[in-house]
Amino acid sequence: MFFRQYELGCLSLFSYLIGDETTGRAVVVDPQRDVSQYLADAETVGLRIERVIETHFHADFLSGHLELAAATGAAVSYGEGAAADFPIDPLADGTRLELGQVVLEVRATPGHTPESISVVVYEQRDAEPWGVLTGDTLFIGDVGRPDLLASVGWTPEQLARRLYRSLHDKLLTLPAQTRVYPAHGAGSACGKSMSNATESTIGEQRATNYALAPMSEDAFVEVVIQGQSVAPLYFAFAADSNRRAHHLFDDHEPPPAMDLRAIQQAQRDGAVVIDGRSPEVFASGHLRGAVNVSLDGRFAEYAGDVARPDQRIVVITDTGRETEARVRLARIGFDNVIGALVDVEQVLAAHPEIAEVGSRLPASDVAVWRSEDPNLQIVDVRNPAEQQAGVVPGAQLVALPSLLERLDELDPARPIVVYCAGGYRSSVAASLLREHGFARVAEVLGGFDAWHAAGLPTEGPSTPDDTSRASQQP
Repeated sequence: MFFRQYELGCLSLFSYLIGDETTGRAVVVDPQRDVSQYLADAETVGLRIERVIETHFHADFLSGHLELAAATGAAVSYGEGAAADFPIDPLADGTRLELGQVVLEVRATPGHTPESISVVVYEQRDAEPWGVLTGDTLFIGDVGRPDLLASVGWTPEQLARRLYRSLHDKLLTLPAQTRVYPAHGAGSACGKSMSNATESTIGEQRATNYALAPMSEDAFVEVVIQGQSVAPLYFAFAADSNRRAHHLFDDHEPPPAMDLRAIQQAQRDGAVVIDGRSPEVFASGHLRGAVNVSLDGRFAEYAGDVARPDQRIVVITDTGRETEARVRLARIGFDNVIGALVDVEQVLAAHPEIAEVGSRLPASDVAVWRSEDPNLQIVDVRNPAEQQAGVVPGAQLVALPSLLERLDELDPARPIVVYCAGGYRSSVAASLLREHGFARVAEVLGGFDAWHAAGLPTEGPSTPDDTSRASQQP
């Protein structure tokens, strides 16, 4: 058996290439949008990708099933009952796919979504199960949330009950030594308590996973529904796009270069400029109206919070990273990248009139400002789990994923200071506010960590905000 796990850290995504080296037959499970790595690895080891298996309609990324099908002629398969506007070869519960000695067995495991499946892997016919690809049904340390918008028409309670039965009737019946390979890891918004581990076993999960502890079905429903965050803005778009035929993505094609005049015209026409440089470099000088989402973090995920799926996008990057920016946006289906600027420092030096600088203030300076100016707005853009450890007194809790939807709760005529944990998200938030007409915006240098380290006062969150990521982010 050939088995390879691919980890895409910026989206907390795992995908898989499984093949039988004696026959050369192979499948890819839950592929990311840029598929070159699967094609290259299959060619290197002499495998033919004949099927793409999707464990469900993903909401957090746009999958590469259509790209792989076009490149290899592979069939695209979902669980039974899945409906799409492109040809699919559905896999019913109990279906066995024989690649040679390697056998894959499909188990219907609805709950995260109605069509969710898991794939049991047998290294040799008639052997004990070698492993199971659990999609978003079972994570390491967690289970799939049952409340995402991808499951329109089902209540969270209905799906949670189906999830309980899927776990107990279809997955926990596997031998304890069966390896567990999920579709996501820590940081994904598809769950709330995922581990950093890349694999586990059924026995280990039965012993350590909070959602698999002995409990009634009613208790399970309550525990998996509570504490879940509202889905990020782009999730509904990505889930719908995965059901539809769309243009194929070339992950080697760079975005076209744009000059300053063309970018400014695009801005006037409604395009958003996303600057992928680090927050520190961005603060030292950037194009007026640009939004900072650093490529050195969860770039696509946060870009999905500050841009609309149909909005035209211009990217600003360091030289050589413009194609990377385009690829990472395409992974969530944001394909409308109309151009790139890679020499922004030279442009700003030649045209200082269009440059802005960021305001990053030490925590002590913000504390003084806060005590002297009752007109100051302080905004905490962290997620609720982080805020439980304390917030800056009087801060408004507007988690970053909800900021674009809640701008009208802030007063653009008053000064604003934003903070996150360490500075990444506050740079995104501050630049987004400036782009929407907030003139006096500053950040807390070093974020809440710096505020706390300085011994400045904190208080408990008075108005919990449930619209954030379920896990901590930088």
